[in-house]
Amino acid sequence: MSEVAISLQELTLGYDGNIAIEAVSGSFLTGSLTAVIGPNGSGKSTLMKGIAGILSPIAGSCHSKPGVRIAYLPQSSELDRNFPANVQDLVSLGLWQDRGLLKRHSGKDKMRISDALNSVGLKGFEDTPINQLSGGQFQRALFARVIVQDASLILMDEPFNAIDAPTVEVLLSLIKTWHSDNRTVIVVIHDPMLVKQHFPETIIVNGVLLAWGETSKVLQDSHLPLPFCFHEELTSNKVAPE
Repeated sequence: MSEVAISLQELTLGYDGNIAIEAVSGSFLTGSLTAVIGPNGSGKSTLMKGIAGILSPIAGSCHSKPGVRIAYLPQSSELDRNFPANVQDLVSLGLWQDRGLLKRHSGKDKMRISDALNSVGLKGFEDTPINQLSGGQFQRALFARVIVQDASLILMDEPFNAIDAPTVEVLLSLIKTWHSDNRTVIVVIHDPMLVKQHFPETIIVNGVLLAWGETSKVLQDSHLPLPFCFHEELTSNKVAPE
């Protein structure tokens, strides 16, 4: 029997006392790969922040198994790309749990960074300022940072938003590699085809938990139509290749 990586018990989260999502209960098994879907404002991002420990529960609880290392990738719109840093600086932040923020990086650390950049197709971009990267390149750099973190629990909030199809393929391949390595991966996503094709488990939320389980069963049995679950996909513009 697979062990539980994250357990939610009547988890209620919000901001300044205002509830965004409430009474969510369920468990993520170690090594599971789960999509989180729902319309705009349904509490998807809030749930991810609660699991990551960024938000404290208003009620209920979120417990992880001992020793879990968490990597959290927020929406790119929440990140300041004008910060004066290059790609290597950004990726090296993934080492902070092991090295702290002020310690010098060893040769082994630099090799980890180099290998991560190579994995996402950014070899040779080490000295490129992050404000000069395209949207797809920036997202690749963020994935490289996650690789360097070497986390057992990986949380991603809309990592495929506003990037081109080739980049999506590269990043999906990395997610599948993490899944095959028995890491627990939870992804907020708005593309129904990606969910159906690549994510074995799915959660549907809209202020509360509406469904949680095997993707084919959840999407088939849900009383909610797919246009409701994937509202962002239907209202967003297509992105040109980068």
